[in-house]
Amino acid sequence: MAQNREQVGAGEFKTHCLKLIDRVNQTKQPITITKHGKPMAQLTPIEDENYSLFGCLANTVEFHGDIVESIGEVWEVDV
Repeated sequence: MAQNREQVGAGEFKTHCLKLIDRVNQTKQPITITKHGKPMAQLTPIEDENYSLFGCLANTVEFHGDIVESIGEVWEVDV
């Protein structure tokens, strides 16, 4: 079990729960909620939905002009 896990008392959690939920969402680090110093619950981030690399960059490129036509640049090639 990780020793660096953040712990928050139940009273503080009750007072600041929305702020703590935002923090867990941003940092992706769980927070343990304690009562009288004893761990009682854990606030953990929800894992992202299944992420697929296939198609993840769809509609992110814009073409300007003809991308097949030569631009007149001469290339030197070592044969």
